[in-house]
Amino acid sequence: MAAHSDNPADPFKKALAEATKVMADDPELNISYTVDPSGLSGENMRLPQVSRRMTREEVLLARGTADSLAMHRKYHDDATHARYAPPGDMARDLYEAMETARCEAMGARDMPGTAGNIDAKIGNDALRKGYDQITKTSEAPLATAAGYLIRHLATGRDLPRGAQNVMDLWRGFIEGEAGETLGDVNALLHDQAAFSRLARQVIKDLGYGDQLGDDPDAGDDQEDQAEENQQDDQDPDSTGQDSDDDQDADADPERSQDDTADQAEAQVSLDDLAEQDMGEEAELPDGEAPLEPPPPPPVSDADPLYKVFRTEFDEEIAAEDLADPAELERLRAYLDQQLEPLKGAVSRLANKLQRRLQAQQNRSWLFDLEEGILDAGRLARVVANPTTPLSFKVEKDTEFRDTIVTLLLDNSGSMRGRPISIAAICADVLARTLERCSVKVEILGFTTRAWKGGQSREAWLNDGRPQQPGRLNDLRHIIYKSADAPWRRTRPNLGLMMKEGLLKENIDGEALEWAHRRMINRREQRKILMVISDGAPVDDSTLSVNPANYLEKHLRDVIAMVQKRKLVELLAIGIGHDVTRYYDRAVTITDVEQLAGAMTEQLAALFDNDPRARARIMGIRKAM
Repeated sequence: MAAHSDNPADPFKKALAEATKVMADDPELNISYTVDPSGLSGENMRLPQVSRRMTREEVLLARGTADSLAMHRKYHDDATHARYAPPGDMARDLYEAMETARCEAMGARDMPGTAGNIDAKIGNDALRKGYDQITKTSEAPLATAAGYLIRHLATGRDLPRGAQNVMDLWRGFIEGEAGETLGDVNALLHDQAAFSRLARQVIKDLGYGDQLGDDPDAGDDQEDQAEENQQDDQDPDSTGQDSDDDQDADADPERSQDDTADQAEAQVSLDDLAEQDMGEEAELPDGEAPLEPPPPPPVSDADPLYKVFRTEFDEEIAAEDLADPAELERLRAYLDQQLEPLKGAVSRLANKLQRRLQAQQNRSWLFDLEEGILDAGRLARVVANPTTPLSFKVEKDTEFRDTIVTLLLDNSGSMRGRPISIAAICADVLARTLERCSVKVEILGFTTRAWKGGQSREAWLNDGRPQQPGRLNDLRHIIYKSADAPWRRTRPNLGLMMKEGLLKENIDGEALEWAHRRMINRREQRKILMVISDGAPVDDSTLSVNPANYLEKHLRDVIAMVQKRKLVELLAIGIGHDVTRYYDRAVTITDVEQLAGAMTEQLAALFDNDPRARARIMGIRKAM
């Protein structure tokens, strides 16, 4: 008798997986359902989780995501895409959005049933991001609008409400600048290279031509010209000096011998010069042979075998360098507006943390000293006996006075929307609270500069695609607040997390090692590092050409190194993602609304002198 599954969603998952393989025309595709971000990595496809309840929204989102990724798998060629991909951030976002729309439109033509499913996915994403509430183009992402418009023009289908709103806001501008170019969309959908050239022209029409980089077709023209020249040189009808010389040699053997002798003499004289130069260089002082240059240091202290294909494209950058002050202020205002209902609850938790810290401070005084602050409570002794010396007191440093706390925030695309908003405001309020208690706070973020590899992948393609290249994307590590910067000066920086196009891939291991390296160089005696993430490391470019667990293994190696060295106290909070399988001290929350409570409770327990408070850290997991 066949085994019976207890999960009523399993038959649906199995049927959807088989249908997706057929649509993608890839029977070897491995399909999994997970809370991690959906996407493709080599032969692995990740789809949204479907719970036992199988709500209508879950089913529609899973179907739409599966159809969208299957169309991408079937109609998309990575090499062609990388060849025409522009290096600039905004240009790359436009290029990616238009290519996604092309694949989905091809699916709607060849398999009309996918169109409705993908509409449901687009509508879900648009509502989750609040696109139906946007009223100004400054709040609507241009790249997203361009992708919506391409899909609408290619399929003739109306878009879901939120997506339609974004497209309508930008449509006049896009068609006014690139209307003539967009007229060829339908004719070029089937040809990815031709469509990529059209996409680059649209990007140029919209004013981002400076981000396109070199023309990828220019090299082909030069190669064709070189081939023509080579053919001319080899043409037997051409009248070159070589053929004349050959004919002369055949006609006059003596002349040929003379020429050979002359060439030999010339060669001898050149050899003499070379030997003379070598002789001068060979006269080196006696001693040991020069040492071999030392090998380059490993990229990772945690795993010497961890490889990175290129590091020159990585960047460590301050938040204020990624946007001008006016834009940061606007994004910060938008963040405050989005989270106004939440700020009260977060502030109450922060105040509770502050009271617990200050309670320790108030008990930490040294009395009966000869200098310091006058102890008013003992003035009565002086009044009663004027010969009694005055008594002074000094506040004693508490354990957490010489402390630094680093908050390392996952800035991946899956955090977009409410998760990144709540993470930003919690980091902001905790930084302000701890600063009042004389605790240094640093706020860092990690993502990548581009989707699907960026300049590193382009260099890899140009080098002939060597096997096992290691990490194959351009890192972006962001400093929102350095430990020594006051909160009031860096407050606008956290608004940068609201910037469209900032959140991309996440390579957690190198980010954690970067944050750890910054901390161990600090002078504070106690160092606490809190990681907030919503999923395992994911970078499609890296995982498509390396083992499937390449980034996850490195993250585990870095965590093991940090916990073994014990220079930094490491803890983590996972949003809808089980981080307890990575970190010894960790909490997993199922709802992003619980983030503020988890952060404050963890920090309070670390600072609390009561050993029982540490046990509460692990107890939070059950309560949530």
